[in-house]
Amino acid sequence: MDIGTLRGLGTALVFIAFIGVVIWAYGSKRKARFDDDAMLPFADDPEAAKRIEQESRSKQ
Repeated sequence: MDIGTLRGLGTALVFIAFIGVVIWAYGSKRKARFDDDAMLPFADDPEAAKRIEQESRSKQ
């Protein structure tokens, strides 16, 4: 094995890991958790949270 082959294998492994993270992040099982996490900045402001929740319901 030369250095070019090792670099190619390393690139392939990183690409596979990247695809795995993308599949994990956009999986439907995690949508509810990520939606809840997106609301964390508004946790201290109940009026803003209600307004954003109403806007999301009206879009559906």
